[in-house]
Amino acid sequence: MRHRNRLMDSLAGFAAAAVALGVTELLAALAGTPSIVVSVGNVIVDRTPGPVVKWAIGLLGTNDKPFLLTTVTIASLALGFALGPFAGRRPVVGQVAFAVFGFIGVLAGATDPLTGYGASFWIAVPAALLGWVVLRYLLQLATPEAAPSASMPGSTPASMPGRGVADRRKFLAFAGAATGGAAVAAFSGQFLTTRVDVEEQRAAVELPTIEGSPPPQNIGLNVDGLSPYITPNDDFYRIDTALVVPRVDASTWRLRITGLVDEPYELTFADLADMATIEESVTISCVSNEVGGRLVGNAIWLGVPLAKVLERAGVQDGATQIVGRSVDGFTVGFPTEVALDGRSSMIAIGMNGEPLPAEHGFPARLIVPGLYGYVSATKWLQEIELTRLEDFDAYWIPRGWAKEAPIKTQSRIDVPRGSNVTAGMNPIAGIAWAGIRSVDKVEVRITPVDQDRDANQEWITARLSEELTQSSWRQWVVEWDARPGEYYLEVRATDGDGVTQTEQRSEPAPDGATGWHMRRVRVREAGA
Repeated sequence: MRHRNRLMDSLAGFAAAAVALGVTELLAALAGTPSIVVSVGNVIVDRTPGPVVKWAIGLLGTNDKPFLLTTVTIASLALGFALGPFAGRRPVVGQVAFAVFGFIGVLAGATDPLTGYGASFWIAVPAALLGWVVLRYLLQLATPEAAPSASMPGSTPASMPGRGVADRRKFLAFAGAATGGAAVAAFSGQFLTTRVDVEEQRAAVELPTIEGSPPPQNIGLNVDGLSPYITPNDDFYRIDTALVVPRVDASTWRLRITGLVDEPYELTFADLADMATIEESVTISCVSNEVGGRLVGNAIWLGVPLAKVLERAGVQDGATQIVGRSVDGFTVGFPTEVALDGRSSMIAIGMNGEPLPAEHGFPARLIVPGLYGYVSATKWLQEIELTRLEDFDAYWIPRGWAKEAPIKTQSRIDVPRGSNVTAGMNPIAGIAWAGIRSVDKVEVRITPVDQDRDANQEWITARLSEELTQSSWRQWVVEWDARPGEYYLEVRATDGDGVTQTEQRSEPAPDGATGWHMRRVRVREAGA
């Protein structure tokens, strides 16, 4: 048996895997669908238990999606690298491996609403076939030539250069070219995915002007380091299940109103723009937000009252749940009464005076004041279905999260930002929110670390910013004459119903975190 070079076989497997991945990216872009890597990532996300997702969000924050896609890509290349030596000894191993690659790609793409079975077949199968061809050819180049017998006339001793060894130069040239070509294909695919120029479409949108709308700037308290009253679009948190941001063509997009309604119908983006009659400041929050966390934001949303859309369709008796569906298949579900009880539930098309950014749901999304985003805030909205609460569980419910999820009263300390402050007058400031119940009062407690916090009953009432709506957060500030030492700073809020947020700490699952936010700071003498 000829001795094989294990490293060359491994490089052959790596290059073949790279070619297969690169081709999937290019073919998917040409087909206008997500890549197979994204589809596989979606399958992983869909089958990951809720507690694991919560852990990943807590550990990685908004970097969880790039991390997953990078992990899938690296794992695929690593499997190719490991496959090479086995395929070098038994070629059938390579055939089976790339057949499995194609099969998994087809299955993953078939489960993706943006891809489907037909497209996934014509993406995954040719990519797998080409990967196998590259592997087979590179393994042939890596196969040592048989050394001729020295007794044969004209033979060359096996020890002479160029005999009994693989053609390394040709192997490395082809392997390098294949890997480089794979990279070019992948980057070309990424470039072509921007064929739907969302930014160009957004620039062409003229949002209606709503009389009496709240001003988008110069609102709130002027405290350095305090979260602004209106969260800028670029700073607004993003938590969703989309591994890549859907780029929706607003000119062909349609919103369907279906289910338990008298007259199902569709709306275009132009229809929504003509119907938009509401613009309101609303705070939305992710249920995964920890006490003191940053997964919360306040924006001025513009759109169409959800009640108006439902009234036109005619809600039937027994339709107790509204299901929002995204173009990528994500679903939310909330009680129908929430859309009809007077709060500013809307199909939003604008955010802080401009069309929705792509990452926040262009062309349209749901905004439901008072509910956590996982049961209400569908981005890239495609369908609103009326159904019964008992007939359908939305995306996160089978994963262990509560079906009904009103936002809990919370408060957060933003200032001081560090753990050290200088003695003298210092602001303690932050934000507080309470769903649709408004914030009536915020209090701060300052306790030296060598004293019992529970024994300290002195709460200082904070000065609050103005209230634009009951659904918005409010800023707060307390002026503190800080003396040298170490202190615990705590904050609590009281909502408009007169209920003070609980001190009892609980994790975000299954329906939102509770507890008072606390910071420990050290006060130093000026110049120390």
